[in-house]
Amino acid sequence: MERFRFTDEERAGMEKMAVPFAVYQFIDKHVVTLVLSGGFCRLFGYDDIRVAYHEMDHDMYRYTHPDDVSRISDAAIRFATNKSDYDVIYRTRTINDSGYRIIHAIGSHVYTASGARISYVWYTDEGDYVEGESAPEASFNSSLQKSLHEESILKASYYDYLTGLPSISYFFELATAGKSAIIKSGGHPVMLFIDLCGMKIYNSKRGFSEGDNLIRSLSKMLSAYFGSDHCSRFGSDHFAVFTEETGLEPTLYGLFADWQAQNPDCPCIRIGIFKSDLDDVNAGTACDRAKIACNRIRNTRKSAFNYFSEDLLADIKKRQYVIENLDNAINNEWIQVYYQPIVRAVNGKVCDEEALSRWIDPVKGLLSPAEFIPTLESAGLIYKLDLYVVEKVLQKIKSQKEKGLYVVPQSVNLSRSDFDACDIVNEICLRTDAAGVPHQMLNIEITESIIGSDFEFIRRQIEKFQSLGFRVWMDDFGSGYSSLDVLQSIKFQLIKFDMSFMREFQQDKSKIILNELMKMATALGLDTVCEGVETAEQVAFLREIGCSKLQGYYYCKPIPFEKVLERYEKGIQIGFEDPVESAYFETVGKLSLHDLDMIASADDEKGLFNYFDTLPMAIVELRDGKLNLVRSNAAYGRFILTRYDLDLSADNAAFNEMIMKEQNAPFVNMITQSSKIENRSIFDEIITDGATVHLFSKRLGENPKTGAVAVAFAILSITEQDQGTTYANIARALAADYFNLFYVDLETEDFIQYTSNAGGDELAVERHGVNFFAASRRDALVYLHKDDIESFNSVFTKENLMKTLEDHGTFSVTYRQLINGEYVRVNMKAMHMLEGRKYIIIGVSKANS
Repeated sequence: MERFRFTDEERAGMEKMAVPFAVYQFIDKHVVTLVLSGGFCRLFGYDDIRVAYHEMDHDMYRYTHPDDVSRISDAAIRFATNKSDYDVIYRTRTINDSGYRIIHAIGSHVYTASGARISYVWYTDEGDYVEGESAPEASFNSSLQKSLHEESILKASYYDYLTGLPSISYFFELATAGKSAIIKSGGHPVMLFIDLCGMKIYNSKRGFSEGDNLIRSLSKMLSAYFGSDHCSRFGSDHFAVFTEETGLEPTLYGLFADWQAQNPDCPCIRIGIFKSDLDDVNAGTACDRAKIACNRIRNTRKSAFNYFSEDLLADIKKRQYVIENLDNAINNEWIQVYYQPIVRAVNGKVCDEEALSRWIDPVKGLLSPAEFIPTLESAGLIYKLDLYVVEKVLQKIKSQKEKGLYVVPQSVNLSRSDFDACDIVNEICLRTDAAGVPHQMLNIEITESIIGSDFEFIRRQIEKFQSLGFRVWMDDFGSGYSSLDVLQSIKFQLIKFDMSFMREFQQDKSKIILNELMKMATALGLDTVCEGVETAEQVAFLREIGCSKLQGYYYCKPIPFEKVLERYEKGIQIGFEDPVESAYFETVGKLSLHDLDMIASADDEKGLFNYFDTLPMAIVELRDGKLNLVRSNAAYGRFILTRYDLDLSADNAAFNEMIMKEQNAPFVNMITQSSKIENRSIFDEIITDGATVHLFSKRLGENPKTGAVAVAFAILSITEQDQGTTYANIARALAADYFNLFYVDLETEDFIQYTSNAGGDELAVERHGVNFFAASRRDALVYLHKDDIESFNSVFTKENLMKTLEDHGTFSVTYRQLINGEYVRVNMKAMHMLEGRKYIIIGVSKANS
């Protein structure tokens, strides 16, 4: 409908009139203000007519008494839709006056020559409104005030004070009558449940006053689309509407578009739809079912609608069955606790177990957790289940100990509603103490979504658990949007990576993200578990990157305790870790063998491909003089395959046997030496093909039970035999006599200094250097006796050494050197290494050796 426009002269003339009146037009279900008279502005306190026009179009009832808003807004809609006359009495105040006045408004419709229908409303000031019928300040029309007050009380029980929409009970009456009318006319009634999403965030940002304005705005829009007597506010930010099914979806899309246009930065609208022909139910039940349909799209981030279906109806019945039979299920042990092992990556032993619920119902059969846990959470009953699981876990711990099996910590999952229903920390503590079980034997798993619901409250609960000795794990890490933020504020003992990482394992990006998150967790001192492990390839990768614990079907599905015992009897159980060794294996398992340097490349795909080109790294255990390979990365596997023709993925035992052979004794000596010192070390090892391998090693820790010492090492570089590694063979032979050996390139004067204990055969790289002869002169000033410095420097020059070697094949000089605080006479000998005369080896030994 086109907006009617008066001529400028007509409009100006009416705006000057002293009589209080206004002209309105009802366009597209909205009341539009056409003209306001001067008398109207004076009556309501407007000094600027432009302000008056703006408020009439945007917030007509801003100054109306709250008890009267619903009544007169409903009367206005009825008048606009020609369903009744407009003759109302209400209370209002002016812009600058806090007191209320009584206004009597009468309206009538007028049709213009063009056929447009417009409405004239005249306003009469009936005097001040004073609370109490006998107040001395009452106006002459006290009986008018009394009837007004009584009518407002009556209307307050029928209409919502904030929006002016029918109250819930009145709405159900209207909906019942409306449903019959729609069916009688041949239509199909539907019930809508409307959720204005995100109001908590909106209120926190804008304030509750703005939030109320937004709710009013939606109520007006719903009234415009469906009629105010077809709508109701169900408290907070929820509304209900009954209407005709014909043309419903286009209407809803129009509603969404209008809402977005008027409120671009405001929350979206979700709508559930129940069609009455699905089942002949009363208005209240129809609303409940529309709400269920609405809740099914609660994670939608844009305006949307969803229909109630037979499947949802079946779901309702199952939900009701779960709620009604929970106590029976617990008392009759229809709910059983299954245990899924969490395996230590480094030793393959079960180091923890997770307790999971399975409902085996005599009527419904097996109910999966997805079928009953969300229902119990929403009903606020999950605490009963979770405390039941805790009790079963405590019984299992005691029984396992009695049977002589190692007992490992058990993890139990908690829900957000647990913290609302009871003091869950105290309840678990009481049960654990009554069972005589140490608190550290229970791990509390909490998901990120629980934390986000009330951050400070949950943080305090976590700290309370931890102060009592319980370990708290963050479950499903990576499944939400704020995991990293949470880790900054809450100290967990362990984070459990969501199984989505394993579902997307074949994607390189997923591996990269998981690897970097694992490094971050290690840096923060957090233990780690990865869920959903199903393949040997996943196990190998997770072991490499330092994921200390693994969980998934690759090892075992969740099974009841009886099945665990049965597997032990059959000899097929994985086996529990000895708690005495747990700290040691935790240290060994955390070290990442993927401490990577990204290879720079302009080509992104090539960069991803090269991301895992890393140093060969491994961890070995030394026990009673024998070595055992514990872990290694893929790069070390390729090194061993290339150099020794051994496949580590197939046979670690063959490697252990090979490494103990006589030709590999230097490697054993290197590990032995590293196992005795806390500092990091650098070594050289001569391998079978004559190449020299330069290694970096570090002692990790000692197993308190077996005495085994773990040493990690990385291959820094490999020098092939034709690059001078013949030296290393000779050097090892010379190590029995010489405590200092220098390998020198005469062309570049680059050198490597090696040290050993005289009489032994273990070598260690002391330093790499340049400008060998200049460095020797500097060292002479520090380590040589003052009486020998001048003669040494005059003899030990590059020219003199080369000439002596050419003439005699060897070079020798004797001097006194400071060793362990005393000057000892030593002898230096030098000789060529290769026929090319490029390399020399220089040995320093005690003169009496």
